[in-house]
Amino acid sequence: MKAVQTNQAPAAIGPYSQGIIVNNLFYSSGQIPLTAEGNMITGDIKEQTHQVFRNLQAVLAEAGASLETVVKTTVFIKDMNDFAALNEVYGEYFSTHKPARSCVEVARLPKDALVEIEVVALVK
Repeated sequence: MKAVQTNQAPAAIGPYSQGIIVNNLFYSSGQIPLTAEGNMITGDIKEQTHQVFRNLQAVLAEAGASLETVVKTTVFIKDMNDFAALNEVYGEYFSTHKPARSCVEVARLPKDALVEIEVVALVK
């Protein structure tokens, strides 16, 4: 196992890594809408989802993977009423390549984020 860490995404805010590579698979920790500097994006679901994808792209790149090699995503959303808006942004990042996905509404996310996304991806 190899831990992945990049300064281009927010540091872990607990006892975990940004992600782990096992064999040829990368497992990311959940990304919330924090900037690499640790500032929370407090905008709407669309703004927060764009920041989450910026973070995912950074940790994927550090792992030697990309959005195009993502096999599975898990989306945690605070309010299922935001599902359509989240999907709109999600579709900008996964337009032709569509990995498997789960999406669940949760009671609360770290730092009161509206969305958190984690991925599993093939490492190139």
